[in-house]
Amino acid sequence: MSDSILLSIDAGLARVTFNRPTFLNAMDFEMGTRWRDIAHQVTADDSVGAIILDAAGPAFCAGGDVVAMATSGATGAELSAMADIIHDGIRTFVESDKPIVTAAHGAVAGGGIGLMLTGDYVVAAEGTKFVSKYANIGLSPDLGVSTLLPAAIGRRRALELLLQDRTLDAETAREWGLVAEVVADPSARAQEIARSWLDGATAAYGQAKRLIHAGARRTLSENLDDEAATIGARFETDEAKARVAAFAAASRKQAVSKEQA
Repeated sequence: MSDSILLSIDAGLARVTFNRPTFLNAMDFEMGTRWRDIAHQVTADDSVGAIILDAAGPAFCAGGDVVAMATSGATGAELSAMADIIHDGIRTFVESDKPIVTAAHGAVAGGGIGLMLTGDYVVAAEGTKFVSKYANIGLSPDLGVSTLLPAAIGRRRALELLLQDRTLDAETAREWGLVAEVVADPSARAQEIARSWLDGATAAYGQAKRLIHAGARRTLSENLDDEAATIGARFETDEAKARVAAFAAASRKQAVSKEQA
């Protein structure tokens, strides 16, 4: 089994770790295939309630492995086919009902930005740098960057990052909405966030994530129909029944206290 991406699952929490530190976790063809396979494995696992996406070594991800592209002898068609495989993994993670937190650090470049944004909530280490660099090597965006980046920061800022040789520092990335938090230890913070999902109404978090992503590509009517069907299905679960009853009881108790005051 390849170790280019590590996978561990413990007590409902899956951790997916990029593990080509010598290459700044740049994704080559083998790593791309493993990414897709892990995406399908984890999202189909009913025991998994939340996912952490992180990376070993000095950088989160330098995007696609340009050296491998240049030396492999691959054709443009073969490169497109590999992009489709990686995109399958991205789509599988994004469209799943598993909430994902990304812990980014070091450098996040090119397609690494799209892989980072596969997560629904991104925490970055202090000192993390974000850069496009596609045009510098004559290539166009891939790995979800043309969709996930503008969804996160808006089209104008996405174009600014893609059309200028600009590097964002962590605080600017947070101000732009590229990341949610800047922290000293993103791995520890990602663990805290994922555990909070697992300790809460895990399935409800997952459905909220699914609705948001699905809603971006559908009509309002379709979204409202999905919302109605989903909340009805959730209401029938034992977990929701218990939580709704507890909330109602607490609300009644609070109302009585106010009346007696």
